[in-house]
Formats: sequence, structure tokens, C-alpha cells
Amino acid sequence: MPPGRLYVVSTPIGNLGDFSPRAVETLQHVALVLAEDTRHSRILLRHYGITTPVESHHEHNEASTTPALVERLRAGDDIALISDAGTPLLSDPGERLVRAAIAAGVTIVPIPGASALLAALVVSGFDTERFTFFGFLPRRGRARETAIAEIRALRHVAVVYEAPQRLVATLDELAEALGDERHIIAARELTKQFEDVRRGTAGEVARYYRDVPPKGEIVVVVDGARPAPLDEAALRERARALLAAGTSPRDVARTLIVEHGVPRNVAYRMAQDA
Repeated sequence: MPPGRLYVVSTPIGNLGDFSPRAVETLQHVALVLAEDTRHSRILLRHYGITTPVESHHEHNEASTTPALVERLRAGDDIALISDAGTPLLSDPGERLVRAAIAAGVTIVPIPGASALLAALVVSGFDTERFTFFGFLPRRGRARETAIAEIRALRHVAVVYEAPQRLVATLDELAEALGDERHIIAARELTKQFEDVRRGTAGEVARYYRDVPPKGEIVVVVDGARPAPLDEAALRERARALLAAGTSPRDVARTLIVEHGVPRNVAYRMAQDA
């Protein structure tokens, strides 16, 4: 018998209407559903009439349960992995199982759907062509300092998950690192009845939530740092140096755009005329 498949199934992050028909069909037909919190997931499964057996699979038992699950997959059972909300493996357990299944020759099938990360990005109003996802920041120490320093240095968007009881402290640290030049959004209760998106500097949003304690997990999106402006002569010198090093005019223009914030038409003209 050929091995089964491991389905990685996205679930709603709030609004149950965001569950896809393909996801429902998948969960109805697999042999087993692995859920981060079975009590939470059974609410969703009952809503859609899904009666497939459910077992716990979370960070505390992932190491011990993975070998037996891989054996079931190798024996031909199809298994679905879900998290409490959104897309599994994004700040949720499952990576160990996916890697072990791949090593055993099992096919991994994504069933895409809701993601708090993507939902927050598309309402941010920032340039989302590139972004770095940090998940939950380290709680303390050098690792946390390093992560905040990385966010400060980024020229593109950063995305952070945060719990309500830690939100104000994290925003205060970001405010100290970013100052008043960088804007953020804090997206809370996405897709739910009381969905809320707060915009401003980290300090402004921290002051709001200090007065109005937040509920529910929050996605913080931080706009990228703006490059220090160069005068026209310095920009032309930069373009000439890149061309002399063998960089194509197209790539020179892109460097001026990305690294120095030069308008696209100006960058291409400088790349051609340098």
C-alpha cells in the first residue's frame, strides 16, 4: 500500500465563514485530525459536521507522538494537521512532524486558507513587496534585544505576533528603538466581530492600549526604515561606481530605488546618464 498524505490545513482565525470547502472535505475524509487544542478545534469540527477522530498534537507532545504518526502515514493513513487558528507551523507546532514525514517519503499537501500574518499585512497600507516575519519575539535577554535591533535596521516591513498582556511592554520597547519616524499597525481580533486596527507610531499605539487593555492576540506590523537621503551628486557618484563594477543599468536603478529611496523614473535616468 502506498503511504498516506499529510495535509496541512488552515483554519479560520475568527470568522467561521473563512473555512474553505476543500478544507472541510479534507478533514471529513482523512483518518485522523491532529489539533493543537482538541477542545477548541471540536467547536469548528462540530460546526461543519466533521466526525473524524481528533488527537492532540502540540509543542509539549510533538517529539513523543511524531514517530507513531509517521508510521501511520507510511502504512497508508491520511492525516490532517490543524492549529487553533490560521495556518499551521506559523508560530504553531507541526514543523517536527512535517520534517519527519518528508524524510519518510510522505507527500505533504497544503490546504491554504486564513492567516493572521497575511490579513494584517494587507490592511497595513505599507509596502508589502518584502517582509520579515518574526513570530513571537523572545521574552527577554540578548535574543530579544537582537530581534528589536533587527526590526529597527530593516528597510522593509516586519511582522510580529504578541499576546495581549505583553503588548504594551513590546510597543514601549519598539517606540524606544524606532522613535517617531516609523509607523506601525496593531491588528487585533482579525475577522471577528470586534476587529480593530490601530495605526500610528509605536508610542502612540502603546498609549492607547495602556488606557484600553487589549484582548485577543495581536499582529504588529512595522513599516520599514527610510534610507538616509543623498544629494544628487552623491547619487550620481554611487551610480557611476556601480556601473564601473560591472552592474547593469537596470540593477543600478534598482539599487538606487531600494537603498536610497530614489523615485523610479529618476533612478533609471541616473543609471543611464551616469
